Amino acid sequence: MILLKNLKPRANNIFFTNNSSKTSDFYIKKLASMGLNITKDRILTSGDVTINYLKKYYNGKRIYLMATEIVEKEFLERGINLCTDDADAVVVAFDTSLTYEKLNIACKLIRNGSDFIATHPDFNCPTEDGFIPDCGAMCAFITASTGKKPKYLGKPYKETVDCILDHTGLTVDDIVFVGDRLYTDIATAYYHGATGLLVLSGETKLKDLENSDVKPDLIFESLKEVAEVL
Repeated sequence: MILLKNLKPRANNIFFTNNSSKTSDFYIKKLASMGLNITKDRILTSGDVTINYLKKYYNGKRIYLMATEIVEKEFLERGINLCTDDADAVVVAFDTSLTYEKLNIACKLIRNGSDFIATHPDFNCPTEDGFIPDCGAMCAFITASTGKKPKYLGKPYKETVDCILDHTGLTVDDIVFVGDRLYTDIATAYYHGATGLLVLSGETKLKDLENSDVKPDLIFESLKEVAEVL
């Protein structure tokens, strides 16, 4: 979650996920099923970060997108010029519909000079049944075949902060990242000038801070405690 200090009269938080297998519309419906109704301007994904980046630096260029069908549709609707050959860049998302054919096309294009971009670096995605391979694992396959490493977007990279600033019109001093992962949520704040609030109700435990270069500005036991303090 991202808290926005000076956003009035609009909502004062945005939900952000690195998961680029779905679109913001999907997550709006998912949160609504949990009793939390939000509007589209209050949720961003690493897919949104990627679209924002492509519009800035690859406007009108040909893009081969390795992604799920709903994500492909979102990219097209938002003006990204998708193709399957002669691409200026290959973009890899968390493609849960991945096939060998898609990987082969991506590798051929990258060997032939297409830029290599990834929505986010996560190697595994947690599910109720355990971890499943995520975008970073798919990119590792491509790197092993081509020798090329991608430019990663999403958390913890600067392009995520840039997208949030473009989306809100705020400055980095107005933003607080709240999350349970040091290497994504808190690292985004730590490396790019925002405030980072770590909650200990998820992946990170207090002992993990001892050997971490990334440090939060504040530590809370849970989101409930954050809400009570703020």
